[in-house]
Amino acid sequence: MSLSRAILSTRLCLTKASVSSSCPLFRLHPAPCGVRKLHVPGPVLGPGADHKYQSQEEKDEKARAAKKKQRVVLIGLSAGLVAGGLYGYLAYRKRQKVTTLGNDSQTKEFLLDTPPPQFPPARSIVIPGRSQSCKITLFQYQTCPFCCKARVFLDYFGFNYDVIEVNSVMRTQVKWSKYKKVPIVVVQYGDKVIQVNDSSVIVSALYSLLVDSGDTPLEQVMDCYPTIRYMDEGVEKAEIQNKYFLMFNETKVSRTKEDIVEERRWRRWVDDELVHSLSPNVYRTPGESLAAFQWFSEVGRWEELFSAWERYLVIYLGASVMWLLGKRLKKRHNLKDDVRQSLYDQCNHWLKALSKKGTPFMGGDQPNLADLAVFGVLTAVEGCEAFGDARNETKIGGWFDRMKG
Repeated sequence: MSLSRAILSTRLCLTKASVSSSCPLFRLHPAPCGVRKLHVPGPVLGPGADHKYQSQEEKDEKARAAKKKQRVVLIGLSAGLVAGGLYGYLAYRKRQKVTTLGNDSQTKEFLLDTPPPQFPPARSIVIPGRSQSCKITLFQYQTCPFCCKARVFLDYFGFNYDVIEVNSVMRTQVKWSKYKKVPIVVVQYGDKVIQVNDSSVIVSALYSLLVDSGDTPLEQVMDCYPTIRYMDEGVEKAEIQNKYFLMFNETKVSRTKEDIVEERRWRRWVDDELVHSLSPNVYRTPGESLAAFQWFSEVGRWEELFSAWERYLVIYLGASVMWLLGKRLKKRHNLKDDVRQSLYDQCNHWLKALSKKGTPFMGGDQPNLADLAVFGVLTAVEGCEAFGDARNETKIGGWFDRMKG
């Protein structure tokens, strides 16, 4: 009997303990009916929610960071391309071993001991029925204003000649020459090889030879154009004397002294004024510069003459360099802020002189060397936006088309 009471007493104690607030171990928390609880370790926020609940400042900051990363990648790629191009160029130059040509005499530097290396001509200009006692080779850039001036002269007077297109970056075709600019004309006759440098000397020397009807050899004519060397602030410079003067017997031409002096003055104006207004206009913006080089590639047939990597290097590197150089030339030659106006001023200056003279050309009814010089340098930019604007804003197109016809 006592055992039964003890068991009953123990059950009562346990029942009280299960509902007592003093025993947390056995506290029960009943859940509301019909509600299911889901345990989630963190907030529910996916990528879409992140973007939706970002502030505008956070979005702008992310956009700036993305643009900065893109710029870094582009700069890295550009630097890699330039570095690769320069490495390839230097490696190429290292492989080339070309000996410069010349002679031991310092009095007649234009005489070469041997002919230049043979390069396949870009084209050969042959006038049917025209006999010529000498071989003429022109080393040029197709769209260089000075080269265009020399080429217009050769074409107008019917010379037969070969054209060697020079790569403006690699310059492989003129490595043989101590004189590194273009144009260069090499004249071979008999056992003589004569190098004529500078477009104005080419015109003056060959015109003198032409007018004198072969009575005076080219070697003797070239003696009239000596090169004077001098030091300027520690840098050696060279200047060709008399390059606008014609060396022929005056009894063989029916021209007045005033006419000859006027022609000489305008030829100098082309070299000193007109030509310096071209580059800052042609390479005025990166887009114009690139378009100009693409046109140069087309008219110069670079795709046929140079390898693909050489052509692209010239186009893209050349366009970048000339765009930067154009800004420096603008300051050096004191052009107007709007460089187009400087080009228009030069065109109008020429047209005003023609109007005052009252003839179709500066030479009268026929072009003279001044006409050929102006026309030559303008043909260099004929396909560029700058010359199109000049045709629209001035009357240069009328005279230009007469020259072309």
